[in-house]
Amino acid sequence: MATGYLGLFLHAHLPFVRHPENRRHLEEDWLFEAITETYIPLLDVFNRLDGEGVPFRLAMSITPPLAEMLADPLLRARYVEHLDHLIELSRKELTRTQFVPQFHDLARMYHDKFTWCRRFFDEWYGRDLLSGFRHYQDSGKLEIVTCNGTHGFLPALRENPQTVRAQLKQAVRSHKRHFGKAPNGIWLAECGYYEGLEEELARNGIGYFFTDTHGILFGAPPPRFGVYAPVITHAGPACFARDPETSRAVWSAETGYPGDPDYREFYRDIGHDLDEEYLRDIQHIPGLRTNTGIKYYRITGKGKPQQPYNPRAAFHKASIHAGEFVENRRRQVEWLGRFMDRPPMIVAPYDAELFGHWWYEGPEFLYFVFKKLHFDQSDIEPLRPSDYLERHPVNQKQQPAFSTWGHLGYGDVWVNPSNDWIYPHLHAAADQMRDLVHRYPDAWGDYKRALNQMARELFLAQSSDWAFIMRTGTSVEYAVQRTKEHLVAFQHLHSILSAGGTVPMEELEALEARNSVFPDVDYKDFA
Repeated sequence: MATGYLGLFLHAHLPFVRHPENRRHLEEDWLFEAITETYIPLLDVFNRLDGEGVPFRLAMSITPPLAEMLADPLLRARYVEHLDHLIELSRKELTRTQFVPQFHDLARMYHDKFTWCRRFFDEWYGRDLLSGFRHYQDSGKLEIVTCNGTHGFLPALRENPQTVRAQLKQAVRSHKRHFGKAPNGIWLAECGYYEGLEEELARNGIGYFFTDTHGILFGAPPPRFGVYAPVITHAGPACFARDPETSRAVWSAETGYPGDPDYREFYRDIGHDLDEEYLRDIQHIPGLRTNTGIKYYRITGKGKPQQPYNPRAAFHKASIHAGEFVENRRRQVEWLGRFMDRPPMIVAPYDAELFGHWWYEGPEFLYFVFKKLHFDQSDIEPLRPSDYLERHPVNQKQQPAFSTWGHLGYGDVWVNPSNDWIYPHLHAAADQMRDLVHRYPDAWGDYKRALNQMARELFLAQSSDWAFIMRTGTSVEYAVQRTKEHLVAFQHLHSILSAGGTVPMEELEALEARNSVFPDVDYKDFA
């Protein structure tokens, strides 16, 4: 019988990026790279474990904007085109490297991978990856939770309570449409929690959420079992907190597994190494170098010349690290069990895109973790959060503390001098949206369409991704542009509706076509 539980959680999220006005758009590659390197490999891991009879259990979020993109026919078709470009590039690489055996073998690996991904996506799943995740949800192996609306950073939006409510209502509505059932839990964007938010979660039927470690450790009263059992908030939803030891094992830049010298180097890509003319067909903008996903070097180590990547050695190292991870968790629950009246729950949340995109061997690491949990020990059982609450329904009541999983655990990443200019505009727009809802409580026809599009534009402007990008300094121009474009579109429609004017249908239809997130949006959520 297990003496402890491992609650693996993967947060799968990307901002809504869709540009039908351009045949190819650079930022759409964020989705295409994640599909190739994370979402398809994760489904493949689930398929292999299932085929081998390994009883895996985990939870993950698929955020509403990510689900919208994975379901979008235009983006699905563009992903197939993207793969075709990569397959052709890998064919060229097979020719270019034919007299360099080490690189030629890697070129063959990438050609085979891209070809396999195309077959996996286009033929086996009919371009519908969501159906694959739904399958494992319905079989009880995977618990899919939601995330608020467009991943808005709720602690910075709480000045407008109707905005928080709208983000949560849309999250539940979107989740039901894509996954056929209401979500049991939620991953709050950026793990951002503030006191009182649990009341809104309860109103939307959310049974549990997550905070960073200090959310429970600094809560009142102090937690009897630390972060190794959930607490129950006064409004009812349970709160799980991140275990710091499992975080360090994977996240730490100094000591985490992904930094091992045998693993593939993310930052060395032929898109930056080879001649621009040779890469012309894969480039979106002439002269702008981008990653292709074809990377020939391993991390090697600081101060050492980089060596060619060896997949066999890397995947062997992933197996070793998985064994170490499981053994450390076994020792952890053995020690914790001395002080608890129930099996400790080790909550291990990570960005899903870490596995495969940033850490190429990450999906294989997960595959080995579940196999070793099943075959090599009996002390730890992988468990979903809902499973824990069913087995242990009585837990300590507590008021959790403010929490994010950003730098130092608070809000600096999303509210700082590089991005704080956006919030007065977001708050003003939310007030204007609320006032229009009161003015037009039962709009129909053109006005209803315009109000719904205003809700979409406001949702998209509220995405925490834009503030995060401004803070990190990557693609800042695009993040600023997206924020301003959505606010300008919102204000344009507001000026017309607030004056009782005629809706310009050509402009509205163009906005509906370009910013098409949430076909089931309801502007009255902002009441």
